[in-house]
Amino acid sequence: MSTANTVQQLQAEWVTPENFRRYGQVIFASKDGKVYDNEDAVLNLQNGIPRFYIMRLPGRGRKFDKITRHMQCTQCLGSLSGKDWFIAVCPPGNNVDEPALEEIAAFRIPGNCFIKLDVGTWHAGPHFEHEFVDFYNLELSDTNIVDQFTHDFVKSHQLEFEMV
Repeated sequence: MSTANTVQQLQAEWVTPENFRRYGQVIFASKDGKVYDNEDAVLNLQNGIPRFYIMRLPGRGRKFDKITRHMQCTQCLGSLSGKDWFIAVCPPGNNVDEPALEEIAAFRIPGNCFIKLDVGTWHAGPHFEHEFVDFYNLELSDTNIVDQFTHDFVKSHQLEFEMV
């Protein structure tokens, strides 16, 4: 990332089901045997073979200059080992190639829950300052090959973001 770019700071809020609703869902632990209801993740994985895996990510800090979305599936992300992390999101704008700058928000995700991103939700992250974090990820087997649409803020606006 170039130092000539403008850096816009995003105040990260602790995630709650209410403040994350525009982007997806926040799922916390529930009692075993609980009947399915609106507190469970509503998934869209019918457009391919679901892939549930653990990915190890190196520390990335809190800055980003690209944001991505997936149009064929929901995506679930959660950290292992109880580590907090950050994500920036923008609501799905299914008819646009660029997220609305004024609608980008940042969240701090505690290590005792996971998030489900709605289809088309723009996202930058996971981000964190730990040496590395293992994340579980539920998406389609080919999401990162055929369903990854990325917008580059440096190319379009000479802009990068920092979650604070």
